[in-house]
Amino acid sequence: MSQSKREQVVSHLRYVRQELREMHQGVLDDGLLPEPGEIRGVMAQMEALHELLEGKAKPKAKPLED
Repeated sequence: MSQSKREQVVSHLRYVRQELREMHQGVLDDGLLPEPGEIRGVMAQMEALHELLEGKAKPKAKPLED
């Protein structure tokens, strides 16, 4: 893996881990589940990370409606 790609992966992982920590803390502190938009944002970051690791972009799926 090239150095720049590795840096991108590390950056994505740090972001996802931080977001998940914040969501977990909110569940522990307040007993409330995260907002759907927050979950979608983390899922989008995980998808971007997957695409980066796979080395190819996949067609975007239609967004789910609430």
